Amino acid sequence: MHDDVAGGLSRPLPEVVVARGTVAESPLLTVDDVDAVAIAVAPAAEDGDGLQPRGGTVDAAARYGIDLSELAERSGDPTFRGAPGEVVRVDLPRVHVGSSVRLPWAGLPARIVFVGVGDGTATAMRRAGAALAREARGLDRVVSAVTAEADTPGVQAFVEGYLLAAYRQPRRSGTGRVRATAAGRAQDEAGDRISTTPQLVLLAPPERTDRAPAVEAARAAASATWLVRDLANLPSDVKDPEWFARTATGLADAHGLDVVVRGPDELAAEGFGALVAVGAGSARGPRFVTVSYDPVAHGVVAGDDGSGAAPAHVVVVGKGITFDSGGLSIKPREAMVPMKTDMAGAAVALAVVLGAVRARGPHRVTAVLPLAENHVGASSYRPGDVLRTWSGRTVEVANTDAEGRLVLADALAYAVGELAPDVLVDVATLTGAAALGLGRGHGALYTADDALAAAVEDAAAATGERVWRMPLVEDYVPALRSEVADLRHVPAENPGGGSITAALFLREFVGDVRWAHLDVAGPARATADRHEVVQGATGYGARLLLEVLERL
Repeated sequence: MHDDVAGGLSRPLPEVVVARGTVAESPLLTVDDVDAVAIAVAPAAEDGDGLQPRGGTVDAAARYGIDLSELAERSGDPTFRGAPGEVVRVDLPRVHVGSSVRLPWAGLPARIVFVGVGDGTATAMRRAGAALAREARGLDRVVSAVTAEADTPGVQAFVEGYLLAAYRQPRRSGTGRVRATAAGRAQDEAGDRISTTPQLVLLAPPERTDRAPAVEAARAAASATWLVRDLANLPSDVKDPEWFARTATGLADAHGLDVVVRGPDELAAEGFGALVAVGAGSARGPRFVTVSYDPVAHGVVAGDDGSGAAPAHVVVVGKGITFDSGGLSIKPREAMVPMKTDMAGAAVALAVVLGAVRARGPHRVTAVLPLAENHVGASSYRPGDVLRTWSGRTVEVANTDAEGRLVLADALAYAVGELAPDVLVDVATLTGAAALGLGRGHGALYTADDALAAAVEDAAAATGERVWRMPLVEDYVPALRSEVADLRHVPAENPGGGSITAALFLREFVGDVRWAHLDVAGPARATADRHEVVQGATGYGARLLLEVLERL
């Protein structure tokens, strides 16, 4: 693995631990390195009412000897209403050293963080966790009673939000390398602290034994998302197809997964004509990687999870364009800047297969990663070229900046022909049309299988990674006809619905396999932090598809 990013792909998440007890009696509140106590509040039930107490509020008020709800309302922030994602911090006064005055909260953390939890749904709790992570950045340890009354999904969502919002992009600097301590806190070479998210201690009533599994589930989901973010945020001067293939191999080997990597010569010899063409303009040639998890080989017995469901073979194909200049149909400069993230789909596919083996899931999972740089060079493919794909079908090139559907055509056909999937899913930052139509908050979901669509939609509701099911409009199929090849990958006369025509093109290569296509061009990137989403690569899709595996 490249030295500059070896730490970036193995950075520890902030530590989250569960401690039995309540704010009323927990000895943790008297520990010197506890910087803050977090408690939950909710919006007023009716106009004119005050903030509603939630997890830990009453216990904290009794222990601190003050009316905390009134304190929150008088915090000086007139916008604070207890809605999810809202947070306000109150620093209690201290006495001078040597003073004989003793305040009721002497010996307790003087910083109280009021966290709005709204109606307490999973979405609200995820936003609450994210808000706490940002407010607490730079502290050492926070004790939280926010989840004291939450159910298991609420606890998992809260911790997920906390961990997801804690993410910071790895920084390449010439002033010294950043290292991570065992507790997940970052230091530079001189030992100075860098502003990071503190250890979170969740107080849990003694009778609640479901907290630790919820925390572990949240860590697994957040870890997959962090991996996608790290890979997608990495600059393309490092992250070429060969680097990505080598990194995927290293991560897979560490988990005992089977990996096959094909280089340019093998791709040409085996008929991957579309992938070879897309990568031909770059001095750094394409790669094709498969990473496979077989539960039987890892000692997982069918039915161990108690579901009674028959194990399936799920293949996840991810678009892996490590940089997209647009090729000869070159992009404008501004549009090229974020194209280091155009391999987010491949990163999601890799994270899903790694997540499956960590969870010891019952289903076989294979990630298929077609990797290429779409560059400008003497060997670049051209508009008007006719490519022979792995399936044998020919495709007329109309726009070299629609390269994603070409590499997916080879990958999907290979998956169907060689891997025999029961379920086939592809993930791709594919079309600007999807982002234009659905914005940044939803992925575009295409499938003709209602049961598969329902599984994805249910997973989206559970994870907060939202999707919107789109139609496969048969009226648009003639737009893919070509006079010189079997297919034209971009319509000659634009009928509109660019995301739909791209999905219809991909459908030509999946046969009768159960298939879903996720166009994530919108939610895969963000221009600003918002709740659990962070600026830059968002990691969208990893948690969603891991949840789909749970629901198959």
